[in-house]
This record gives sequence, C-alpha cells and structure tokens, in this order.
Amino acid sequence: MKPFTTLVGTVVPLNLANVDTDQIIPKQFLKSIRRTGFGDNLFDAWRFLDEGDFHKTPNERELNHEFVLNHARYNGAAILLAGENFGCGSSREHAVWALEEYGIRCVIAPSFADIFFNNCFKNGVLPIVLDNVSIRKLFEEVEQREGYSLTVDLPAQQILKPDGVTLAFDIGAHAKHALINGLDDITLTLEDAAAIRAFEAAHRANHPWYFPQ
Repeated sequence: MKPFTTLVGTVVPLNLANVDTDQIIPKQFLKSIRRTGFGDNLFDAWRFLDEGDFHKTPNERELNHEFVLNHARYNGAAILLAGENFGCGSSREHAVWALEEYGIRCVIAPSFADIFFNNCFKNGVLPIVLDNVSIRKLFEEVEQREGYSLTVDLPAQQILKPDGVTLAFDIGAHAKHALINGLDDITLTLEDAAAIRAFEAAHRANHPWYFPQ
C-alpha cells in the first residue's frame, strides 16, 4: 500500500452521523476482492440520481448536484471531515478501498466504528479522532472558506490549519509504523520472513515425523 507521511489536501465536509459502510459502498457493487474498481461507486446512492450500472462511468450518470462531493469547490479533495460513528454497519473492507481509490487518504471524525477504523490502517488511509469542539470548528471553517485545506503530519501526529493553529492527534505506534512505511498485514509479516524460515527449518528438524519423505 502507499506510504502515508505528510498530506496536504482539500477538505470535503460530510456532516452526518452514523454513516455506514453500505452508504459508503453499496452492497450491489461488492463484486471483487481486488481492492480496485470501487471508487466510481463511492457514496453511490448519494452522488447519483440514477441507479448504478456496472457499464456506466460516473461521467455517463446523472449527478446529484446537492451532494457535497459533487460540488466543484471540493474537486480533488483528499481529506474527508465526517460525523460521529463513521463507518458503522458491516465489516466490508471495500468501504476503505472505495475511499482510497476515490482519492480520500484521511478521514477526520469524532468517532469511528472499530472495524472500519482498523481497516483504514490496513489500506493506507489515516483515520483521525478529534474532540467534538475541534470537529465543529473545522466544519465551520470549511464551509466559510473555499479551497480550505489541511496539512496532516503523521510523523509529528499533528494537523496544521490554514490559520497556523495545530491540532494534535493520537495513533498507536504499530499503526503509525505501518502507515509511514506503507506496510499492510502481508508485508508486515514478510518483515519477519527470515525468522519464519528459521522456525520452519527447526520445526522440521525437531519433528521429522510430521514431514514424511
């Protein structure tokens, strides 16, 4: 997965609580486990007025111009500002895949559903929990200022706002290491490949009856 160190990105506000994974990527689009091909259908029922069709690109569909992601001022946004309990519902990892492929590398919210929160770290997306006061202030500032962007510095564990104010955030040491180095569960395991091979060789030597010739 792509490493995450410092991100400078436009913020798109989705001021809704309890956004579940079926709203993030509806179930009818879960046709693959390849981690690609889901960005076009992110928030499908909200972004479009017509029914989703696998043979249509977003440019061929009828946009819902009321939905925030379709506002020109948020084109190319890389940071999603969300409400509490973001990512609740099913455990589908496709929800994070859809966000990442669309271009969202960071989600900031007052709280997340646990499984979605952990899935983010496994797929190169940084979920940041901030207190409610800071979240409300960010929503106000994003609405008031077109092109509002933040600098997210993962090594320093802080967010730099346009006015120079910084917001600190917490992250576990293991998750931080994985994101900064672009390590998913498989690549993390392969970091110990030599030790795994040594264990297997010793196990084979000490228990030969498990390995008949």
